[in-house]
Amino acid sequence: MATLYFDPKPIYCFCCGTSIRRNACYYYRREEEDTQNCFCTTCYKNTRGGIITFNGTTVSKTDLIKNKNDRECEEAWVQCSKCKSWQHHICALYNNTRDLDNSAEYLCLLCCLNENRNDVRVPYDAKDLPRTMLGDHIEGRLLKRLGQIERNKNPEVFVADNLSVRVVLSVDKHIEVKKQFLDIFEEDNYPAEFSYASKVILLFQKIDGVDVCLFAMYAQEFGSECGYPNQRSIYISYLDSVKYFRPEIHISARESLRTFVYHEILIGYLDFCKKRGFTTCYIWSCPPIKGDDYIFYCHPESQKTPKKNQLRHWYHSALRKAVEEDIVVGLSNLYDHFFLPTGKCESKVTAARLPYFDGDFWSDAAMDKASQIEQHTAGNREKMLKLIPNRSLKSMGLVNLSKETAKDILVMQKLRQTISPFKEDFIVVQLQYVCIHCHKVIECGKRWFCKECKIFQECERCHTADSHTSVKGEKHKLCEVLTGRILRDTTKEKDIIFNNGLFDTRYNFLSFCQRNRFQFDSLRRAKYSSMMILHFLSKPIGIICQVCCKPIVSKCYWKCGNCPEFTVCSACHIARGSKCHAHTLSETCSAALSSTGSEKLKQNTAVELLDVIKHASQCHSTQTQPCTYPNCLKIRKLFSHASRCTVRVSGGCQHCKKVWQAIALHSRNCRDSACRVPRCMSVTFTSFDLHSFFFL
Repeated sequence: MATLYFDPKPIYCFCCGTSIRRNACYYYRREEEDTQNCFCTTCYKNTRGGIITFNGTTVSKTDLIKNKNDRECEEAWVQCSKCKSWQHHICALYNNTRDLDNSAEYLCLLCCLNENRNDVRVPYDAKDLPRTMLGDHIEGRLLKRLGQIERNKNPEVFVADNLSVRVVLSVDKHIEVKKQFLDIFEEDNYPAEFSYASKVILLFQKIDGVDVCLFAMYAQEFGSECGYPNQRSIYISYLDSVKYFRPEIHISARESLRTFVYHEILIGYLDFCKKRGFTTCYIWSCPPIKGDDYIFYCHPESQKTPKKNQLRHWYHSALRKAVEEDIVVGLSNLYDHFFLPTGKCESKVTAARLPYFDGDFWSDAAMDKASQIEQHTAGNREKMLKLIPNRSLKSMGLVNLSKETAKDILVMQKLRQTISPFKEDFIVVQLQYVCIHCHKVIECGKRWFCKECKIFQECERCHTADSHTSVKGEKHKLCEVLTGRILRDTTKEKDIIFNNGLFDTRYNFLSFCQRNRFQFDSLRRAKYSSMMILHFLSKPIGIICQVCCKPIVSKCYWKCGNCPEFTVCSACHIARGSKCHAHTLSETCSAALSSTGSEKLKQNTAVELLDVIKHASQCHSTQTQPCTYPNCLKIRKLFSHASRCTVRVSGGCQHCKKVWQAIALHSRNCRDSACRVPRCMSVTFTSFDLHSFFFL
């Protein structure tokens, strides 16, 4: 039997952010995991004195331990209860989280066949996940489009029944605009925060009887109730896939069936959003750095990381199809849309027109430029005025410049220079006709457009002439058309809300897969990882502590203002304080996790129970010298019973059940690699009745 090893967990330097190579040395804090908050050898040596300082955080070198990035982790095994043969967990699709004390019966596939058993090998099916209107719309449209492909040319195409599209996250959030961005403006009233709906869409395909997750997309929806300029806009934040789609065929000379299916998911999503009243979609076409992952952990070696032009071509190919179906009415880029004047007073170039999204490029770049300007001019507005060349003012359509707008215009001028070389990567998709001057949707009334320049649309308020001058300096005649009301009053939908901590952010999901080694680098591992993802989706795990990697069940927890995905439970914050994270943490209380009086009593009981378990595992009392610690003897008797019981949990023994549940509660809070509590590192947390524990 072959020994198989997982890919090593990626380790990054906490100071410079570079990846620590395999077999290279690094340093980590004594009280933390050896893959968390690490420092590369270069940063360690280049820092003078005994303290490493970065981002306002200081770490003493005496608190750091040297280690080598050479750890190997072997795939776990499971033994068949009948034939005693061994298989890898992954090969057997064995879910060890359902067997706390390793007492459950496991039969290999061969034994099941010999006994003519019809047991379901994989208990989780993607089709059993809750259905939503969005998921049904995308899936229904996808199956219809697959049905339109000619059967004679591609008889293998019709695998539609094996595909499932599901929305696994749909929750309302809000993003606060950073003060550095708000400080750019003096006159404009830019909103201090924006509300939006965060959504995650997954595609599953049943391969060899097992659902495999092949495609994932993160999107942010800013509805009609949101403030301008984010109002009625969508941001496609992340998109990822793994190359296991079946069959591997081409439906045309330039397009594979896999690409066709993934395009249809994106187009179906835009179609659904357009019908709900959204007007604009923003896409940042930015592929990951080679070796990095966006959503899925460990891609297959045969799947190459796309280059910028390849990914941009992929998006444009899908959007051109959407244009042919009248789902998309115009395509542009961020540079042409916001940084070029049109000659109208309503179309002034200002950062106040830029939308503000969670994780985007241009808002962070704008803040960086503003910070550089402040440092260079010491906040002096007159110095800022002198920094703007007249040529730049003319190209931006500006004549007179006041002190109040100097910083805004200077930021836009520098941001324009930054974006210009790769402006095509910032795609602006128009789902409704938008006036090129005032950037507002032409809901009703007269609309003027140019047959040559498809992006040119004019509303009745901004229309002044029957022709316009193109970018090439040519005069084009405008056509007039009467538009009826096209937008719904609200973009809100009456659909199921999913608040799943597993997919709350792409970082949460990626970290979860890395911690549990749910890899997608081979089909066998992709099957197992998808099975485990479906298992956790069937039992949502809520908000996860980024220190102990356990679900947060208390009312209050700690959150980082700079890193929205970083949350810490109260227990870890009490134990480590400021050492939990490089940035300042603030306490947050969740209404969903608020506790009543009885729940507080349970929490106090849980603390007492944890203390007893820890004490009992280290107690050396004898009959002649009995222990006086409350309930210690009772816990030790239960440990002894569990070690020799023949009925066990699988047979219905309630004593064993309570023991394993109590150990699971301890395991949830334990970070000691040398813990003496039996089976501490091999169990998972499950809820149980604390009050009845001591009354066995």
